[in-house]
Amino acid sequence: MTLDDCDSVAEIRVRGWQRAYRGMMPQTYLDGLSVREDAERRRAHLSRGDGGVVNLVAEGHHGDLVGWACHGPYREGEVLTGGAELYALYAHPDRVGQGVGRALLTESVARCSAAGHGRLLLWVLKENVRARRFYERAGFGADGTEEPFEVEGVVVPEVRYARTLPG
Repeated sequence: MTLDDCDSVAEIRVRGWQRAYRGMMPQTYLDGLSVREDAERRRAHLSRGDGGVVNLVAEGHHGDLVGWACHGPYREGEVLTGGAELYALYAHPDRVGQGVGRALLTESVARCSAAGHGRLLLWVLKENVRARRFYERAGFGADGTEEPFEVEGVVVPEVRYARTLPG
């Protein structure tokens, strides 16, 4: 991912949230998400070089961005665990179900394994059945850990998924 990709990545992320989380989060929150503000945050994070965070993009046949994934170290509080975390994985809403997410996940798993991480963890909304099935088909499983995510005063539970990595 480059600084030039930030606008497209923000569009993918915001539109992805608005479509995937409809009915799971307050609609006013989803409607208020700003592509411009998200792009500015992405540029700031990318410019800082957030210590081991890897941003991957997927390009379509015409060079347009169709997906984005981000992974890096997993922490329990402030303590590094030796594991990695998939912080984000989004396909453009018009490309969901076309292999974009699978390709990005496969690449993230390969890079985390090559970096010597023993596990890859991620958080997914408890009600997001489609995403949970996607991760389960890729060898991840819920490990029993849940935590609340609060959005505009509404608690939206997340569950943690984990996968042991080869290596």
